[in-house]
Amino acid sequence: MTWRHGPVLGFDTETTGVDVESDRIVTAALVHRDADGTRVRTWLLDPGVEIPAAATAIHGVSTQQAREQGLDPRVALEQIAAELAQALADGVPVVAYNAAYDLCLLDAELRRYGLATLPDRLGHAPRPVLDPLVLDRAEDRFRRGKRRLGDLCGHYGVVESGSLHSADVDVVATLDVLGALLDRFPQLADLSLDELHERQVDAHRDWALEFNAWRQSQGFDGPGAQTTWPVREPAGTLW
Repeated sequence: MTWRHGPVLGFDTETTGVDVESDRIVTAALVHRDADGTRVRTWLLDPGVEIPAAATAIHGVSTQQAREQGLDPRVALEQIAAELAQALADGVPVVAYNAAYDLCLLDAELRRYGLATLPDRLGHAPRPVLDPLVLDRAEDRFRRGKRRLGDLCGHYGVVESGSLHSADVDVVATLDVLGALLDRFPQLADLSLDELHERQVDAHRDWALEFNAWRQSQGFDGPGAQTTWPVREPAGTLW
């Protein structure tokens, strides 16, 4: 029996935007999956800022709803970080689609409220982390088309249990995509979690360098993709 049959902890957030330094978490989900089944825990946060209409259109949470029903971010963020850190300390892999986004955003939020980041709590960068996006890009490098979560659900034959862009539904779909991906590429499950984590670090760096070279060849401005995975140093101030 390999690690794929053991416990995993899925993680996802829905947010006010896509900037990991300045945007805020609105909802979050942690999904435990092991031999006994799947258990879901969710949070609704009051992000303390207006939720843009474009973000509400995606995840369905309005500013008014978050203010009336959301938890104090300090309370929710501490709960989320404590659960993630404990799982990682126990060697349970954290599974997240585009993990660098959610983990960097979480650490930015923790710093914003004076709470310990995941690296602070662990004494090192979070690991083991499993990211179906990174694995799919590495194992099926030349496949054409988009690689959003919905695209991978379609490609790997995963039927979502609800509408994507709800944190808990996204996590369950991500775990299902990971399982289907391991069925398609069984050599991945033969690696140890540590080996697979390092493989993703290398694969993401290679992809980012190639992507950034393409951007430069097309004359695009901006910093491009970060080469580090799954977390990086903060870029600047948080408020």
